[in-house]
Amino acid sequence: MSTQIHPAPVAVKIESVESRYVWEAPIIIGHWMMAVSITVLLATGFFIAWPWASSTGEATFNFLMGRFRQIHFIAGYVLLASFVIRIYWFFAGNNYARSGFPFFWRASWWKQLIEQSWEYLTIHITQRFVGHNQLGALSYLIFIAGMGGAEIVTGFAMYGESNPGGFWSTVFGWVIPLLGGSFQVHMWHYAFAWGIMIFIAIHVYIVILDSIFLDNGMVGSIFTGRKFVRKTDVDNKTWLS
Repeated sequence: MSTQIHPAPVAVKIESVESRYVWEAPIIIGHWMMAVSITVLLATGFFIAWPWASSTGEATFNFLMGRFRQIHFIAGYVLLASFVIRIYWFFAGNNYARSGFPFFWRASWWKQLIEQSWEYLTIHITQRFVGHNQLGALSYLIFIAGMGGAEIVTGFAMYGESNPGGFWSTVFGWVIPLLGGSFQVHMWHYAFAWGIMIFIAIHVYIVILDSIFLDNGMVGSIFTGRKFVRKTDVDNKTWLS
């Protein structure tokens, strides 16, 4: 009778995963206010710049361009409100609301930024962050805070031209002579809009990429606020340290 020797079972280490509440309600609300308002602003803004349709008939019953401008202005107010919410919650929220803050003066920050950029370029993503990583936060600073803020300033400066001496003309009227006149303000406004569209395409791509490669529930987190976290993740729950 032959005796069969069975190999000893190999222990498989399974990394524990927990669902953690990362993005608080104001972050989620502000994000979707910003997303919807930017979408509406881009759609109406392109029609205002290059109207592809025109109304026919008595002018009393047609207000096509005026309606597009009206919706554009309302969306501008919503975008401004989302900025106020996000800025306030940067200070009032948990430390994940401040995660990824660009510490330009730290060599370690630049090192992580370069490593993350290389991983996304080579589509070999290994670093997992509970909050924002350095690359994501820097892109938000440049495209959303920078270009988005510039869109708000130039947009309300142009809006103030319809009521000289009014509130928006008083607050942002200085932008027009600073940039060289109304036409130049319009051109900068369009240029910033194109920059934001480029950011949106990259942002959506990276969010989907993270969800696939890191399996961290990135897409769902902007609805629920919860992400799948492992012990090996970089938990940027502190800000200045």
